[in-house]
Amino acid sequence: MIKSFIRMLFCICYYGFARWLPPSFVPGGEIPKALRYWICRPLFASCGRNVNIETGAFFHSGSGIRIGDHSGIGLNAYLSGRITIGNNVMMGKDVIIRTQSHNFSRTDIPMNQQGFQSEAPVTIHDDVWIGDRVIILPGITVGEGAIIGAGAIVTRNVPEYMIVGGNPAKIIKSRKEGSSEKDLSEKL
Repeated sequence: MIKSFIRMLFCICYYGFARWLPPSFVPGGEIPKALRYWICRPLFASCGRNVNIETGAFFHSGSGIRIGDHSGIGLNAYLSGRITIGNNVMMGKDVIIRTQSHNFSRTDIPMNQQGFQSEAPVTIHDDVWIGDRVIILPGITVGEGAIIGAGAIVTRNVPEYMIVGGNPAKIIKSRKEGSSEKDLSEKL
């Protein structure tokens, strides 16, 4: 009871105040960055060191989010559900990560009355760069060292050290030397 009350107070502090503080990259931005970190840390399932939650980020209660050391949640990002973000993950602005979608299998009743599909957690491994306005759909795993280009819609798992982009996201190239075109086409 006391724990849920304290959690609610931190949510009120974040959504009522800290969410609207200036971003970390403006002069003096270290102070709002530190304040958002201090307020959000107890909200997340786990929160590493030196995590940056930028202005406008929305993540409901945050109870399903695990975020590693030196990672960030971008400006105006929208995160929903059980999401694991590794260490050293960069996230651009307006990123959307969802772990649930609507049911739509029945045609005899409207989709908005069919409820939701089961939650499918999203995992983002270490050293990943997620560009601006990327959408990551439920159940996706993004491999270590991957780069997701701005505006991509990720509908399939992203192999490690691959650069992907587009709608739906496709492999553009590998970050590792020696990968042939044939190797890349077999990855997705």
